Parts: sequence; structure tokens; C-alpha cells
Amino acid sequence: MADTDISREVEGSKGRYVLRANGAEAELTYSIASPSLVIADHTGVPDALRGTGAASRLVERLVSDARAEGFRIVPLCPFVNGWRARHPEWADVFSV
Repeated sequence: MADTDISREVEGSKGRYVLRANGAEAELTYSIASPSLVIADHTGVPDALRGTGAASRLVERLVSDARAEGFRIVPLCPFVNGWRARHPEWADVFSV
């Protein structure tokens, strides 16, 4: 995948991380339960970005922001929860 940036969009109690590449958009959406807790709701990757690592990059950004900003993550999204299970070193930011 070409070098891409992940943007973060927040509106009220909802937010999303967006990765744009090759004219397509992958996203990880979340709900803000409190200043110290977010709920990862959904990860969506269009066919054009499947197999590129887009979804994993979105989860990694969420984890990085959680550490930097001091919030915890409830992994409601099955993809995010699967990555949590494969990365025990992320236990500090997940509430399960």
C-alpha cells in the first residue's frame, strides 16, 4: 500500500478513523462513552483495500491514540477484538 495518512474525525459522541488510498476509504468507527472510554463499533474495508493491511493500521492508530490520550477501549467490533486477542501487549488500553 502506498504511504497513506489516517485521519480522525469526531462529531459529538461518535468518531471514526479513516484511511484513504487508491480512491477508496477504510474506516474504524467508535462511540465515546466518557473521556476515558471509547467503544470500537465497526471496522469497514472496501474490496479495493482488502488485503492491504488497512484495517490493522486503523486498529494500531486507535491503540496508539488510547495510550497517548489515556483512554481505554471496549472492543465491540469483532475485528478489533481479534486484534486485541493477538496482541497481549495492548492489554493496558483494552477493557474486556
